[in-house]
Amino acid sequence: MTIQFSGNAAPFIATSRDILVAQGIKLTIGTDFEEYRDIVAEERPMQKLGAPFDPSQHSLTSANAFWLIGRSEDGTLIHTQAAKRIRLSGRPLSSYLLRQFRAFPPPLKGVDQRRSRFRATPGTHRIEGTVAYHGEFWVAPERGKYRGVGLAPVLGRTGMLEMMQKWDPDWIYGFILNVVAFKGFAARIGYLHLEPSVLKWVVDGRDAPIDTFLAYNSREDLEYLLDIPLNDVLPEAA
Repeated sequence: MTIQFSGNAAPFIATSRDILVAQGIKLTIGTDFEEYRDIVAEERPMQKLGAPFDPSQHSLTSANAFWLIGRSEDGTLIHTQAAKRIRLSGRPLSSYLLRQFRAFPPPLKGVDQRRSRFRATPGTHRIEGTVAYHGEFWVAPERGKYRGVGLAPVLGRTGMLEMMQKWDPDWIYGFILNVVAFKGFAARIGYLHLEPSVLKWVVDGRDAPIDTFLAYNSREDLEYLLDIPLNDVLPEAA
């Protein structure tokens, strides 16, 4: 299926390029996940590589996955994200995750896979067909330099546009920790749907489990999202 926008993606691409140039950020897209693993290990030590994108655990190729990184003018890593196609084999996401949710743990030590659990949400029953998983979203923590300046909408939509151009998915989805979701992260990067308590992770040494939201967009959501002028979704301070 050919992607159709009520306008087209050119205005988004042009505006996002202007914003990235103004911030001195260069984006690179790749498909070699051994290279990405090395980048993360060397330059993002505060957040380890997520299991869904570990090439020692999954077959990640140019046909089914990509990563995107951003660097500042001096070459410092300031952003990461990644995506991959998920084979549902004719099942809804709810059936897939019932068996496979342990493949999407948070990037933390001490996760107790046996005591953690998945709860099917309304969205997981609807999501089927061609599906892409979106994760690894990280922005350097220097507030006022890279955070809080309107980059999240640009970076999130850039990744979503790349997924559309590569795979034309029926749906994209990701998991967001409660502590992050409550700060409006999903809305900033462009997710139109958010459902609570989908994955609950028990972590050694923590008194309470870590809860997560399911974030997702349909193809129609993505077409709508990418047709909105970026200036309409950027914070006034950006």
